[in-house]
Amino acid sequence: MTPLQDHRTLVAALAAALGPATRVIETHISTLLLAGEFAYKLRQPLALPFLDFTSLAARRHDCDEELRLNRRTAPDLYLDVRPVLGTPAAPRIGAPDEGAGAIDWLLRMRRFDDELLLDRLAARGALGAAEVDALARGVADFHASLSASPAAWGDPEGVLRWARANFAALGAAHELQDLRDWTEHEFERIAPLLALRRAQGRVREGHGDLHLANIVMRDGAPVPFDAIEFNPALRHADTMADAAFVFMDLWRHGLRALAWRFASAYAERGGDHEGLALLPFFAVYRALVRAQVAALRGDAAACARDVRIAREIAQSRRARPLLLLTVGLSGAGKSTVALELLQALGALRLRSDVERKRLAGLAAEARPTPAQTETLYSAAMTRRTYARLGSLAGTLLDAGLNVIVDAAALRRPERDALRALAEAHGAEFRLVECVAPEAVLRERIARRAAQGRDASDADQAVLTLQLRIVEIPASDEAALRLDTDADIATVARRCAALAARLAAQ
Repeated sequence: MTPLQDHRTLVAALAAALGPATRVIETHISTLLLAGEFAYKLRQPLALPFLDFTSLAARRHDCDEELRLNRRTAPDLYLDVRPVLGTPAAPRIGAPDEGAGAIDWLLRMRRFDDELLLDRLAARGALGAAEVDALARGVADFHASLSASPAAWGDPEGVLRWARANFAALGAAHELQDLRDWTEHEFERIAPLLALRRAQGRVREGHGDLHLANIVMRDGAPVPFDAIEFNPALRHADTMADAAFVFMDLWRHGLRALAWRFASAYAERGGDHEGLALLPFFAVYRALVRAQVAALRGDAAACARDVRIAREIAQSRRARPLLLLTVGLSGAGKSTVALELLQALGALRLRSDVERKRLAGLAAEARPTPAQTETLYSAAMTRRTYARLGSLAGTLLDAGLNVIVDAAALRRPERDALRALAEAHGAEFRLVECVAPEAVLRERIARRAAQGRDASDADQAVLTLQLRIVEIPASDEAALRLDTDADIATVARRCAALAARLAAQ
């Protein structure tokens, strides 16, 4: 018998031993047995261009690696590695310490409800903003917990080789020539940034396969699992390659607004706004990876769909992007409006409250001490904050991405500086003034302070000061006024109408 025939005999015997309700699922490299509360995963004894599982030692190593990698994000799902003892026709699963005489190895995992996979939630319209926000925080925190990869990983030329490999695998070069050309040109643009980020330690041992079908809701939180273990080159990559996979797959499931929401929230949480300049390249690459997977399954329709998604994302890079500034007094709803507009327009948000604290080494929701407050809101720190917003906005505009700056910008020079920045980077500039009655502003500030979950530290005294010094946008600034004195649904509709108006201009 061949090794693959032995494997199938072994699987059939294990399934029988585990009970009549056991389900067997075969992927292109593994076999899973689902029985009771557990799942058992064996490697098929295959040699493919990207892996070699023909030896027992290689299969055990791969099980060990999968356990190590996935315990980082899903420790309660990944239990242990166990030997398979006996013969292929009469096997038994041993204890972890019974390795002597093993004929194979398997990974034991805890099962979960498949209906809570994020791709299933997306398919039935049950994946919303709360889940996506939690996912953005989780992915950003996961990436922040990782050490920089060894110098052997993350060479920019290796990134290009993997991107080119998609086209080699998909074939039909004449049908993909536009994407091939886009990939080559885009790589030329980002190659220096890839090299810089590698030197800065942004190449890390991430997940490698972070699409929605590899994330499940457990206890109200999104839990990534099934990281790539068989080829380290596919997971030792720029962290934006992971984030871009989520972005692409949300887009792929028809959730473009949530895709932009995720990307913006991911960068806001982790502070990696510069990395978003890589987002279009890696998202197109990930869409073509999914197209390649569909092609391997013989699913021509899915392959064509994923190629279409790659084209849509490539075309989302704008020759003349938009820099939109939301301004207004504290409590006027700037952040809410910016969040609604970024989803409707396909943009990325920069919040002055968050970046000010990041410059001071504080978490976004941290409440500063009186001494910290004096430094945090000094004129010098305000200048640094607006300089930082301008620098980040310029980087993203140069990448062809729309940017929304969420800042009070109560003085005209602050607004004019961002208007000049847009012009310098070949971008359109729009100013949105958020307004509400003073009583509403004060009620919102009080409620926000009581909740203690927002980055803003503005209190009633700050609002009183703002009302005294504010320079209302003049007529030549062409500000678009947006009244936020309404319930959230009404404000959302007003934002959608404004976004449609901006998109039509």
